[in-house]
Amino acid sequence: MKAKIEISQKSLYETDYLKWMETTIENLRVGDYSNIDWENLIDEIGDIGRSERKNLKSNLVVVLTHLLKWQYQPEFRSGSWKGSIVEHRRRIREALKDSPSLKPYLEEVFAECYADAVEIASAETGPSVQTFPQLCPYSSSEVLDANFLPESL
Repeated sequence: MKAKIEISQKSLYETDYLKWMETTIENLRVGDYSNIDWENLIDEIGDIGRSERKNLKSNLVVVLTHLLKWQYQPEFRSGSWKGSIVEHRRRIREALKDSPSLKPYLEEVFAECYADAVEIASAETGPSVQTFPQLCPYSSSEVLDANFLPESL
Protein backbone atom coordinates (compact mmCIF):
# COMPACT_ATOMS: atom_id res chain seq x y z
CA MET A 1 0.00 0.00 0.00
CA LYS A 2 2.83 2.43 0.85
CA ALA A 3 4.41 2.05 -2.61
CA LYS A 4 1.05 2.82 -4.17
CA ILE A 5 0.78 6.06 -2.14
CA GLU A 6 4.29 7.16 -3.17
CA ILE A 7 3.56 6.52 -6.85
CA SER A 8 0.30 8.45 -6.53
CA GLN A 9 2.04 11.43 -4.86
CA LYS A 10 4.88 11.54 -7.38
CA SER A 11 2.35 11.35 -10.14
CA LEU A 12 0.50 14.28 -8.58
CA TYR A 13 3.78 16.20 -8.24
CA GLU A 14 4.45 15.68 -11.91
CA THR A 15 0.93 16.29 -13.17
CA ASP A 16 -0.48 19.02 -10.91
CA TYR A 17 2.16 20.88 -8.94
CA LEU A 18 -0.28 23.21 -7.18
CA LYS A 19 -2.50 20.33 -6.08
CA TRP A 20 0.61 18.44 -4.87
CA MET A 21 1.61 21.49 -2.80
CA GLU A 22 -1.86 21.90 -1.31
CA THR A 23 -2.06 18.18 -0.49
CA THR A 24 1.41 18.23 1.07
CA ILE A 25 0.60 21.28 3.20
CA GLU A 26 -2.65 19.72 4.38
CA ASN A 27 -0.91 16.44 5.22
CA LEU A 28 1.70 18.36 7.22
CA ARG A 29 -0.98 20.39 9.02
CA VAL A 30 -2.89 17.31 10.14
CA GLY A 31 0.25 15.32 10.93
CA ASP A 32 -0.30 12.73 8.20
CA TYR A 33 3.44 12.24 7.71
CA SER A 34 3.11 8.81 6.12
CA ASN A 35 1.44 10.40 3.08
CA ILE A 36 4.10 13.07 2.50
CA ASP A 37 6.16 12.91 -0.68
CA TRP A 38 9.35 13.57 1.27
CA GLU A 39 11.77 13.33 -1.65
CA ASN A 40 10.07 16.05 -3.66
CA LEU A 41 9.35 18.15 -0.56
CA ILE A 42 13.04 18.15 0.38
CA ASP A 43 13.98 19.09 -3.18
CA GLU A 44 11.46 21.94 -3.16
CA ILE A 45 12.76 23.34 0.13
CA GLY A 46 16.31 23.22 -1.24
CA ASP A 47 15.15 25.02 -4.37
CA ILE A 48 13.64 27.81 -2.27
CA GLY A 49 17.04 28.49 -0.68
CA ARG A 50 18.78 28.50 -4.06
CA SER A 51 16.11 30.79 -5.43
CA GLU A 52 16.54 33.28 -2.58
CA ARG A 53 20.30 33.44 -3.17
CA LYS A 54 19.82 33.75 -6.93
CA ASN A 55 17.32 36.60 -6.50
CA LEU A 56 19.68 38.43 -4.13
CA LYS A 57 22.50 38.20 -6.67
CA SER A 58 20.26 39.33 -9.51
CA ASN A 59 19.04 42.38 -7.60
CA LEU A 60 22.58 43.25 -6.52
CA VAL A 61 23.83 43.09 -10.11
CA VAL A 62 21.04 45.44 -11.21
CA VAL A 63 21.86 47.98 -8.49
CA LEU A 64 25.58 47.84 -9.24
CA THR A 65 24.96 48.15 -12.99
CA HIS A 66 22.84 51.24 -12.57
CA LEU A 67 25.26 52.81 -10.08
CA LEU A 68 28.05 52.38 -12.62
CA LYS A 69 25.92 53.82 -15.40
CA TRP A 70 24.91 56.69 -13.10
CA GLN A 71 28.54 57.49 -12.34
CA TYR A 72 30.12 56.89 -15.73
CA GLN A 73 27.43 58.29 -18.01
CA PRO A 74 25.87 61.21 -16.13
CA GLU A 75 24.62 62.75 -19.37
CA PHE A 76 22.24 59.79 -19.75
CA ARG A 77 20.89 59.72 -16.20
CA SER A 78 17.21 59.10 -16.09
CA GLY A 79 14.36 58.55 -13.73
CA SER A 80 14.22 54.94 -14.86
CA TRP A 81 17.83 54.34 -13.76
CA LYS A 82 17.15 55.93 -10.39
CA GLY A 83 13.84 54.07 -10.10
CA SER A 84 15.59 50.79 -10.83
CA ILE A 85 18.20 51.49 -8.15
CA VAL A 86 15.46 52.28 -5.62
CA GLU A 87 13.38 49.21 -6.50
CA HIS A 88 16.22 46.71 -6.47
CA ARG A 89 17.64 48.11 -3.24
CA ARG A 90 14.19 47.66 -1.76
CA ARG A 91 14.13 44.04 -2.90
CA ILE A 92 17.55 43.41 -1.36
CA ARG A 93 16.54 45.05 1.94
CA GLU A 94 13.37 42.97 2.00
CA ALA A 95 15.31 39.76 1.33
CA LEU A 96 17.81 40.59 4.10
CA LYS A 97 14.98 41.43 6.50
CA ASP A 98 13.19 38.14 5.75
CA SER A 99 16.43 36.11 5.78
CA PRO A 100 19.22 37.85 7.72
CA SER A 101 21.46 34.85 7.02
CA LEU A 102 21.73 36.14 3.43
CA LYS A 103 23.95 39.05 4.57
CA PRO A 104 27.17 36.98 4.63
CA TYR A 105 26.20 35.56 1.23
CA LEU A 106 25.81 39.10 -0.14
CA GLU A 107 29.37 39.85 0.99
CA GLU A 108 30.59 36.55 -0.45
CA VAL A 109 29.20 37.23 -3.94
CA PHE A 110 29.70 41.01 -3.97
CA ALA A 111 32.86 40.97 -6.15
CA GLU A 112 31.32 38.44 -8.56
CA CYS A 113 28.19 40.57 -8.90
CA TYR A 114 30.31 43.66 -9.50
CA ALA A 115 32.17 41.88 -12.32
CA ASP A 116 28.82 40.94 -13.88
CA ALA A 117 27.60 44.52 -13.48
CA VAL A 118 30.69 45.87 -15.26
CA GLU A 119 30.01 43.58 -18.24
CA ILE A 120 26.37 44.64 -18.40
CA ALA A 121 27.12 48.36 -17.95
CA SER A 122 29.71 48.15 -20.72
CA ALA A 123 27.30 46.34 -23.06
CA GLU A 124 24.44 48.75 -22.36
CA THR A 125 26.36 52.03 -22.44
CA GLY A 126 29.27 51.55 -24.82
CA PRO A 127 32.43 52.18 -22.78
CA SER A 128 34.76 49.19 -22.69
CA VAL A 129 35.02 46.99 -19.61
CA GLN A 130 38.46 48.53 -18.97
CA THR A 131 36.77 51.93 -18.42
CA PHE A 132 35.42 50.73 -15.09
CA PRO A 133 37.51 50.03 -11.98
CA GLN A 134 38.62 46.42 -11.59
CA LEU A 135 37.47 46.44 -7.96
CA CYS A 136 34.11 47.80 -6.91
CA PRO A 137 34.44 51.46 -5.94
CA TYR A 138 31.41 51.20 -3.65
CA SER A 139 31.09 49.39 -0.35
CA SER A 140 28.19 47.03 0.19
CA SER A 141 26.75 49.48 2.72
CA GLU A 142 26.87 52.28 0.12
CA VAL A 143 25.22 50.05 -2.46
CA LEU A 144 22.35 49.39 -0.05
CA ASP A 145 22.14 52.97 1.27
CA ALA A 146 18.94 54.60 -0.02
CA ASN A 147 20.69 58.02 -0.07
CA PHE A 148 23.83 56.97 -1.92
CA LEU A 149 24.40 57.81 -5.57
CA PRO A 150 27.96 58.07 -6.85
CA GLU A 151 29.33 61.36 -8.13
CA SER A 152 30.13 61.81 -11.80
CA LEU A 153 33.70 61.36 -12.90
